[in-house]
Order: sequence, then C-alpha cells, then structure tokens
Amino acid sequence: MEVLPNLSLNRRAVLAAPALLLTGLGARAQSAPASAQRRKVVLALGGKTALYYLPVTLADQLGFFRDEGLDVELRDHAGGSLARQSMVDGQADVVAGAYENTIFLRQTGPSATAFVFFSRAPQMVFGVSNRTLHDFRSPTQLRGRRIGITARDSSSHWFTSLVLARARLTSADVNLVGIGNTVAAVTALRDGQVDAIANIDPVISLLEYRQDIRVLWDTRSLRGTKDFYGGLTPGGCLYARQDFLLRSREVVQGLTNAMLRALKWLQTAGPGDLVKAVPEAYMYGDRAVYLAAFDKSREALSPDGMVSEESIATAHRVLAGQEFMRQPARPISPGATYTYDFVRRAPARS
Repeated sequence: MEVLPNLSLNRRAVLAAPALLLTGLGARAQSAPASAQRRKVVLALGGKTALYYLPVTLADQLGFFRDEGLDVELRDHAGGSLARQSMVDGQADVVAGAYENTIFLRQTGPSATAFVFFSRAPQMVFGVSNRTLHDFRSPTQLRGRRIGITARDSSSHWFTSLVLARARLTSADVNLVGIGNTVAAVTALRDGQVDAIANIDPVISLLEYRQDIRVLWDTRSLRGTKDFYGGLTPGGCLYARQDFLLRSREVVQGLTNAMLRALKWLQTAGPGDLVKAVPEAYMYGDRAVYLAAFDKSREALSPDGMVSEESIATAHRVLAGQEFMRQPARPISPGATYTYDFVRRAPARS
C-alpha cells in the first residue's frame, strides 16, 4: 500500500468471562477530585481534527478530563490502525477509535475492551472522483483504481473491503493509498492522486461542497448505516487493554464520566457553542462546511455512551469472514469486546 507524505496535521448477546471480570469495578471507581494531583493518561486517536472525534475534543477543550483529575495527552496518528498499534506497543493507555478494533484485537492480540461509546454509526463514507470516475456505474469499475484510505488495517480500509466485496473484489484488485483524514486527503482527491476515497468528515463534506466526489455509501446517518450493513452498527468508542481496565479503574471511570459530559453537552449545543469550543484549525478553513457536516451526522452521536445489542451483533456478523479479519482460533463472543460497567456507574447518568 502506498502512503502519501505529510499526512499529519499537528494534529450483548452473551457476556463472556473476560467481560464479567469487569463487573463491580465501577462500584469502587470514583472520579478523582480536581484538587488532587492529576493522573497522566495517554489517549491515542487517528486524526484528532476529524468530526468523528468531536466528543473527545470537547472533553479535552471544555476541561471535563481535568475535572476528573486527569491529565490527558491526546496523541495523534495518521490513522486509527496506528493509534491502535501505539496501545499494543505500550505507548498509549487508551484509544479513541472504531469499535471494530476490539474485534480485530481479539484475533491478533492483545485483547481490548470498549468501555464507552461516543457514536452509534460508523460515519464512514465512500465516494468516487467526479474527475477520474465521472462515468462510474458499478463497483466493478474500481478494479485497478487508486483508493484513498486513512491507513492500512484502519476502519476506512475495512469499509473499503466491504465495498469491494459487493463487486467480488478484494484489496488485491485495487491500489490502496494512505492519505490520512486531514486536508492532505482533500488535496489527494482533488489532485487526482486517488480515484476514490473512504473517509470521514469534515474531509468528505469539503469534497462534497465543491462537487469533487459522488457519494456512493454513507454511514453518517442511522438510515445510511442500516442500508449499508443491513442493520445498525457501532461507531467510535474508547477502548483499552483489559489489564489497564483492571488496574486503573479510577482512571477509566474518570474518562467515562468526562466523555458522557461531552455527549450530554452536544445534545443541546448550537453552532455558536461549537465555534467557541472547537479549535479553528479543526475546521480546515471553512466553518460553514464544518457546522453543516456536524448537523448532518449529529444523530450518529450516542446520547448515553452506549449502543444497542442489535448494533453489536451486526458488527460481529458483518466482520466475520471478511478478508481483513484473521480466522480466530475460537469464536468471539460479542460480550467479550465491551462493557457498560463504567457507564452505568457514571454520575452523568443520574
């Protein structure tokens, strides 16, 4: 897979035994007082300027992490797979990313568990260039084309694989190009470096606004998600290795509390509130497009840090047997990949 340079912008079902180990932890997990010495936490994410990570951005910018006695470092990467790998390598404590990562890690190791969801739709979009694929009629036309993804083994890569499977194609039939999810991705499509793109907002909305792409599959809405996956499926979450959840339960509870505050804040936030809270650089020079993109995907936000059992089941059903998922030694129980223990004990739910 090619990688274009300069991608960064400073940028329930049955519960399995591992998940049961977490039961009761939250009862003892209290958020640290703001006056106490803050505990350092490294939270990795893949492209922090993306709207996908807005709840994380707000928890940081509005001081919700600090209120929980946490000193959170948002460590940015060019794609979700790189953020995931930083946790695997011990360079990050927690990751903000797609729920599918927890399924992937159940097969590749180490096991990780999602403990708070911030979106209930993937928010991934696949589109083709109006410049190089203006006569696009079928996914079979993607054969041999250059498709921009954020990074290999990222959610955009997996989404692309699902798109290709509709035409009985695999990743080997196309040229995957790593373009990140910042303004570099916009440039890559506009300059003809890629013929199609799988990405998130505000990148997609910027390309739509100038009619650079034709959107084919759109999971920014619940309806679009159902149409593509055949049911609801989760979006973003905070996940961590199980050993971290077991030994750092106060930290995990604090992170959960902060994220729930951010999600609650977003339920009533207006354009002016966002403009004040979100760094201007995150809007890529077009505030109107950014705000319109937020409005379009607003229903994707989880109002309570959880997603439905149906959603979890759909994710496992769709991913099972896909080319990008290694064959597991044993079946993966959906309940082994997430817990609501901390969400249920968070003050924000009272």
